Amino acid sequence: MRTLARWLLAASMVFAGVSHLFWARREFQAQVPDLVTEVLPIDKDGVVVASGAVEIMLGAALVALPRERRRIGALLAAFFVAVFPGNIAQALGKRDGFGLDSDAARYGRLLFQPVLVAWALWSTRR
Repeated sequence: MRTLARWLLAASMVFAGVSHLFWARREFQAQVPDLVTEVLPIDKDGVVVASGAVEIMLGAALVALPRERRRIGALLAAFFVAVFPGNIAQALGKRDGFGLDSDAARYGRLLFQPVLVAWALWSTRR
């Protein structure tokens, strides 16, 4: 069961990462907090591209590096925690994206982030 969950998570991460680079770039930019671009010398598109690349690498690593799956799971869980402020910014800023066009949808999505963290950790345990 863990193996299936890990492979499903890996595929989801690669798909999400590729979507960051191509068809959903503008949608993902809605999640980048303004503070990020005010503090760092990067624009929102750069953040989206970089996070997409990280998602692809983490997803691929879940499958390609089975001996390191526990570490990769921890890195992926940390990644989910690191991008959570973007989800909060989207909710607080009432920014539409990915069909999240209501407060209920945007705040409901926030509840899913801990599930992703747990999924990453559980599916990579030995």
